[in-house]
Amino acid sequence: MELEQLKKLEYIKRLSTKYLNILKPADGQFCNAEIRVLNYSELGCIITNMLKLCILALEQDNGKKSAIDVGLVLEQALHLFPSDEMELLDRINDLLVKKTNIGSN
Repeated sequence: MELEQLKKLEYIKRLSTKYLNILKPADGQFCNAEIRVLNYSELGCIITNMLKLCILALEQDNGKKSAIDVGLVLEQALHLFPSDEMELLDRINDLLVKKTNIGSN
């Protein structure tokens, strides 16, 4: 009986390496799932559309339980938001503004 169980376990391991490849272990109990986008514009479109979806869901809600988990969608949009990149754009903008102001004096 043990040999049969080991064979089943090995079969499950082979199946899992073939099919279970979306979630990647992260720190702690969480996993990461990769989202592929062409560029920051496409990422911005995804975030914008997620937010629009939430607005529409809330407008259609009218006190009823929505079929869309608005909180979950908003949480994912927040995770997708490129905060570090926005900080970089602020720093670049500051440098360009200072350079432009220095050149105009």
